[in-house]
Amino acid sequence: MGDKTSLAEEVYDRLAYDLMTGALPPGTRLKIRDLADKMGVSVTPIRDAVLRLVNNGGLLFQSPRDIRVPLLERSRYLEIRTIRIELEGLAAERAAQFADSDDIAYLESILAENEEAMAARDHLRALRTNQKFHLALPEIADMATLRSLLENLWLQMGPLISSGYDAGGRVMIDHHYTILEAIRMADGAAARAAIRNDIMIGGEVLLLRGALAGELGRGTGLAAAKRPSPLLAK
Repeated sequence: MGDKTSLAEEVYDRLAYDLMTGALPPGTRLKIRDLADKMGVSVTPIRDAVLRLVNNGGLLFQSPRDIRVPLLERSRYLEIRTIRIELEGLAAERAAQFADSDDIAYLESILAENEEAMAARDHLRALRTNQKFHLALPEIADMATLRSLLENLWLQMGPLISSGYDAGGRVMIDHHYTILEAIRMADGAAARAAIRNDIMIGGEVLLLRGALAGELGRGTGLAAAKRPSPLLAK
């Protein structure tokens, strides 16, 4: 039983990570058998993971043959954005209070990797390092419960961010330097304000260019949503 439980957790973690980091774009259709074949496991842990992801808002179950990465409604996105501002603001503020030189170096390394990915036009790597930066803040703040809450929000937000990230260009990374500087100066209020600006300004790009439900005809959202998933590519 222990091994089965571990396998189920591993499958869930992998699918959740792919959702959070944009490897599964909005509208992607998932087939349990295909996922099982690609991961080299039986359909049981895949089915269990999918059901958990549906319950957590990461996937949409329309029928056993139609499981998709959902498109967020605008109102749902705005709700999540408001919650992220508060929770990530807390994480940034506390990170500024507790960060040491190793933590600062860690954040600097994430930003350097993000820059490299953007310069190389490596969409998936850029998305992953973007998410890594955001979730590093509750880690540095030593707030495991907060990180879990944020992971669930990123589970729902990751695909949308993926659809609009390229269109945002420097907007999607520049505010991270302001956050880093505030943390370096141990200025919690400035760190909170900087993460708010990052989420709000980046969010405007997502509202204009991201793949939101009912708005796929605008901007680049449609093209981004149709980008093949690396997980499902043959």
